[in-house]
Amino acid sequence: MTTTEHQAKPVKKLTLKFFEGPDAPAEEDMYKCVHCGFCLQACPTYIQTGLETESPRGRIALMKAVNEKRVGLSPQVFKHWDLCIQCRACEAVCPSGVPYGNLIEKTMVQVERHRKRSWLGRRLTNLILNNILTDQTKLTALVGTARLYQQSGLQSVVRKTKLLKLVPKGLFDMEQSMPYIPQPFFAANGQTVHSFGEPRATVALLSGCFMPLFHGPQMRAVERVLSRNGVTIKVPAGQVCCGAIHSHVGDLEKSRQFARQNIDTFLASNVDAVVIASAGCGTRMKEYAHLLKDDPEYAEKAAEFSAMVKDIHEFLVDLPLIPPQGQLDYTVTYQDSCHLSHTQRITSQPRQLLNSIPGIKFVEMRDSTRCCGAGGTYTITQPDFSRRLLDRKMDDIRTTGANVIATANPGCVIQIDYGTKRADMPLQVKYVTDLLDESYRKEPRKKAAWKEGLEPGSEWEQREELRAKWEERGTDRRHQIGKH
Repeated sequence: MTTTEHQAKPVKKLTLKFFEGPDAPAEEDMYKCVHCGFCLQACPTYIQTGLETESPRGRIALMKAVNEKRVGLSPQVFKHWDLCIQCRACEAVCPSGVPYGNLIEKTMVQVERHRKRSWLGRRLTNLILNNILTDQTKLTALVGTARLYQQSGLQSVVRKTKLLKLVPKGLFDMEQSMPYIPQPFFAANGQTVHSFGEPRATVALLSGCFMPLFHGPQMRAVERVLSRNGVTIKVPAGQVCCGAIHSHVGDLEKSRQFARQNIDTFLASNVDAVVIASAGCGTRMKEYAHLLKDDPEYAEKAAEFSAMVKDIHEFLVDLPLIPPQGQLDYTVTYQDSCHLSHTQRITSQPRQLLNSIPGIKFVEMRDSTRCCGAGGTYTITQPDFSRRLLDRKMDDIRTTGANVIATANPGCVIQIDYGTKRADMPLQVKYVTDLLDESYRKEPRKKAAWKEGLEPGSEWEQREELRAKWEERGTDRRHQIGKH
């Protein structure tokens, strides 16, 4: 080839990708950030790395750079957004009111449009996000298989052999951190749980997708606590995933589909409130109004629905709670779940509930609002950094001297329980509602009134009989909605 021929060969032009479409981050939100730095010491990734690019204002600076077309969307830029755990701690301290959660969600939509994956990676991602997680029956079957693997003894055999060394590191890490899966699962079958005594309110309860499978007994404890406080509970059969996971990974359209179905299902149940026992789900559902603000058919219904959503802790305090009387001999500390403290700003209510339980010694934890490293899919997508955050959290827990740690989100429960095993700490990890339920179930039984010479059929006898039924049934008296 001659020099002339070589020079005449066309040069391939590099095409840069920038933000585009209706789910692009809003300029007005990006430019609210004045780079004051208040977010730095609230951000777990900045604290761990000390890097500006791993801080909220650094990530927003990258968003601005892409928006202004000074840099393009590329893997080098993606990695800084990927490392964000989306805990939204920055929102709680930002004096300018930057809606960082909305910014990072819409940024991840842009990232997913341009992220390059292998053929197998694309197929697996689609299978999990758009096939299994969208179908509770399939998800139940998958988790049921994992439970069989645990309880059949196969897990113990596999761990004693070298078989796990043959699988990819990601699968090895997931197997090692797999939580214990109890029996039976909780299911939203359209059941109603009656109140203990005179009803004070009627609510619909979100079952969710993961919590009823990994924490079925804890969901039943939520039912018992609500019932004990005079609440009638409906568990609508048509409900689906709240959409939080899809929001985190950049599929806002799938989140909107879930939101529409949940809105229709829960509004049709004709209740006073929609109660959520999972902090992450509560945040997503309280933000349905924003998620669907541009939907002409659902905007008004979404606003009505979001106003009805109540976290279990705020709902019980507002009732108000009937204080339990059963004595519990625990030293308890509390881990603030990110989406409960940073986005819903619910911090005092869980502590108020814990302090209402006789016998509990409550000890505050330092940096209790700092993320434990769970963060939705973060344990899978960023396992090394997730464990770094977890190890720091376990150090904070150790200093409290507590033998029970309470929290409010299934991801936190699973993550911290894994942390107790990694750190070899003899700790129980419980929901706040677990402790309330335990105290209610340990309440001293009053001496039966008819044994004191009162007539059969008296008020005391009726109350004792009702209490006995409540305790024996576990999840209280239930029937199918619409059949009675």
